[in-house]
Amino acid sequence: MPSIIPGYVYTLFAALVVGAIIVVGCTMATLNVRTQAVNQQLSNVEQYVAAQSLALVSHVTEDNQNITQVLNLPAQVGNQVYWVSLGSDTTGVDVTGGLGSTEVIGSQPGVSIPAQIAASGTYSSTSGRALLQCSVENQTVTLTLTEID
Repeated sequence: MPSIIPGYVYTLFAALVVGAIIVVGCTMATLNVRTQAVNQQLSNVEQYVAAQSLALVSHVTEDNQNITQVLNLPAQVGNQVYWVSLGSDTTGVDVTGGLGSTEVIGSQPGVSIPAQIAASGTYSSTSGRALLQCSVENQTVTLTLTEID
């Protein structure tokens, strides 16, 4: 009889280990799906800002012309605060975004706008609403992303 009890103990232990492996695997798969969904939402926000920026730039044609648009951005992405930033260089305008803190550190360009304009500004979802301003002065198009209360 004593030889039967260790067999049950080993079987219960093996079932416990297999159950733990299944639970961990399901948890990891769920977290992976959630992360992909949050990244897709952030990408959608970046694409929306890029599309609205391009629309404003295409409507500005004359010197001393200003166009302003309030952007409809979500308060959170995946129950987290986020930020969106505009920046320009010699190749065009980059719209970047990230989750969490508002510091723009080592982020990869999310969406590029192939336009030779000056662009700057950062919007954080912890503040008010996002305001996109486009102006032309001395044949230079300037695009600015700011926050309003």
